[in-house]
Amino acid sequence: MKNGERMFDPGSVPIIENVFVRSAAAPPTGEDALLPVLPALAPLLPGGALRRGTAVSVAGDTALLLALAAGSVAAGDWAAAIGLPDLGLAAAAGYGLDLHRLLLADDPGPHWPEVVSALAGAVGVILLRPTGPVAPQLAARLTAVLRRGGCALLVAGPWPGAGLRLSVRSGRWFGLGHGYGQLRGRQVEIAAEGRGTATRLRTARLWLPDEHGTARPVESGSRPLDAPLDVPFAPPLDARFGAPFGAAPGASSESASEDPPAAPLGLPGSRSAPAPLHRPAPGPAAAAVAVV
Repeated sequence: MKNGERMFDPGSVPIIENVFVRSAAAPPTGEDALLPVLPALAPLLPGGALRRGTAVSVAGDTALLLALAAGSVAAGDWAAAIGLPDLGLAAAAGYGLDLHRLLLADDPGPHWPEVVSALAGAVGVILLRPTGPVAPQLAARLTAVLRRGGCALLVAGPWPGAGLRLSVRSGRWFGLGHGYGQLRGRQVEIAAEGRGTATRLRTARLWLPDEHGTARPVESGSRPLDAPLDVPFAPPLDARFGAPFGAAPGASSESASEDPPAAPLGLPGSRSAPAPLHRPAPGPAAAAVAVV
C-alpha cells in the first residue's frame, strides 16, 4: 500500500449497514411495535406509546416534537431530524434525547422524501418538517416505507392520513417579573385525537419544559395557567435612594408628588417615598481629606 492511501473499512459506516439489516427484517408486531414515551406524555397516546409504522402530526410546537421522541431514544433507539435547521439541541438534551443517537439533515430541500425513505430502516423515530404541503399519494407511499422499516414519523405540521394529531391549545411561561427575572418553565394544555383507538379526545396539562428542562404533569392544586406570577418585587432604583420614582435628580418629594398618579405603597409612582438612607459620619480619614 502506497503512502497516503487508506483501506476502506466497512465497519466505519454502521448506519448504512443498519439500513439493509432492518429493511430486510419483518415489520415489528405486538409490543415490539410500540415505542416508549416520557411518562408525562403517555396518557395522551393510545396504549401509552408511539406505534411504529405510523405518522403523528404535531401542530406548531417543536418542544412537543422533541418530548415525543425522547422516550424511544432513551430506550436505545436512534432518531433523525429532517428539515429542522433551527432545532435547539440544548432543549433536546433537556428532554432526555441523547444527542449521540440523533442524526441531522438540516436542509434536504425538495429531496426530503428520499431522506425519509433512506433513514426509515435505520432509526426508530424521525422528526420531520416538510418543505410544503404533502400530497396524499406521497404520504401513503412514505407510510408504507415506515411500516416496512418499523419507524415512527413525527411531523411538524399537517400530514395526510396521520393516525394521531397533537396540538398545544394554550400555554404560558413563568419566571419573568417587572423587567427582570428568568424564564423557569411553561405550562401548556395539550390535546390529542386521531383515528381508530385515538378517536376519543384526550387532554393533559403539562410543564413543557419545567424548571429542569424536561416534561412533567401539572400537579393538582398547583398554579393555574391564568394565575399571576409570584416573583418578588424589587423597588425602583430611584426609590431606594430616597427620591420618588421618575423625579429629576435633586427634586424634592413635595414637588415630584404632584405629577405621578397615586399608586400602592412600594410600587413605581407611589406618593409615599421610603425614608432617606442614613449615611454614617465620616471617619478620621474622610475628615482629614476634607481638611486638606
